[in-house]
Amino acid sequence: MSKNVVICGFARSPFTQANKGQLAKVRPDDLAAEVVKGLVKNNSIKVDDVEDLILGCAFPEAEQGMNLARNVVFLSGLPHSVGGVTVNRFCASSMQAIHQAVGAIISGSGELFIAGGVESMSRVPMAGFNPMLNPSLIDMDAYIGMGHTAENLAKKHSISRAKQEEMALASHQKAAKAKDEGSFKEEIISINGINEDGCIRPDTSLESMAKLKPAFDKDGVVTAGTSSPLTDGASAVIICSEDYANSNNLEIMAFIRGMAVSGCSPEVMGIGPVLSSQKALKRAGISLKDIDIIEMNEAFAAQSLACVEELGIDMKKLNLHGGAISLGHPLGASGARITGKAAALLEVTNKRFALSTMCVGGGQGCATVLERP
Repeated sequence: MSKNVVICGFARSPFTQANKGQLAKVRPDDLAAEVVKGLVKNNSIKVDDVEDLILGCAFPEAEQGMNLARNVVFLSGLPHSVGGVTVNRFCASSMQAIHQAVGAIISGSGELFIAGGVESMSRVPMAGFNPMLNPSLIDMDAYIGMGHTAENLAKKHSISRAKQEEMALASHQKAAKAKDEGSFKEEIISINGINEDGCIRPDTSLESMAKLKPAFDKDGVVTAGTSSPLTDGASAVIICSEDYANSNNLEIMAFIRGMAVSGCSPEVMGIGPVLSSQKALKRAGISLKDIDIIEMNEAFAAQSLACVEELGIDMKKLNLHGGAISLGHPLGASGARITGKAAALLEVTNKRFALSTMCVGGGQGCATVLERP
């Protein structure tokens, strides 16, 4: 990259279960607006300098429609001079928002951006209210059910149900420990008095998960316990040039050193992080062995374990405070959460390099490489 681009702030809402969680009755535009307000307040940025609010959403319709990002500009109290654009790369929508902000800065099209995402899986269902997929895409399984893609990877990589349940248990244990230690307090913006995540299950055990029935295939090995739950939530980060950060006394959390997207066969969409991570690492001029912190979105334990195997990931570096199985996966918000979290963990652990990476419905991957200042 010819121009240094940095992350100077990260915030998110609590992540709570869809339909029965504490944010189920909150409109997604209001949810995102509160996160943006909190992010701006906590980092004291000059809002008149913000070029654009780039907001990811996987199913941008109904309450998440009508150019959601522009509505959030209004609702959050940002000046009308700030633009707003909604982007969609399904699960990686808010990581795509970050990538677009980086590209704009490098091209000279602005110095300060807010990039994030939101999803209310309570108020807008998976696939939206009126999906109308081209029949030829149905025939080729372009949008095969996500759970079935996890089953395909479990079979292809011989990943047992027991191994998946061990990963899911570890995710809940790490998240519960981080919550008890107050590790989420600085990143969470209170929403209507709600200031804690609602998907973490500290009482989860291998015995309780073993009793669950397969969720997607009666003869399969993927259960609700080894899948990320339907979730409501929002997240956002501040993206700016290094020069702007230094000129305005903004604390630099991390430099963005490499970015990539990739495609893969839809029926094994969960393997998407492999190629995208390899490409991003190459562009950053480093290898996986140089990476100290890895935030990989846990869509499914089977999917994550397949990527761990293919990439050769050291599990001790992975999702230190838990992943999407325990924290939740509000589709459009997850990419900014894991990237902001990776930056925050670099600060906390005093490490140098981090990787955030995720799979994407329809067969894609998305990845970002960060470096601590």
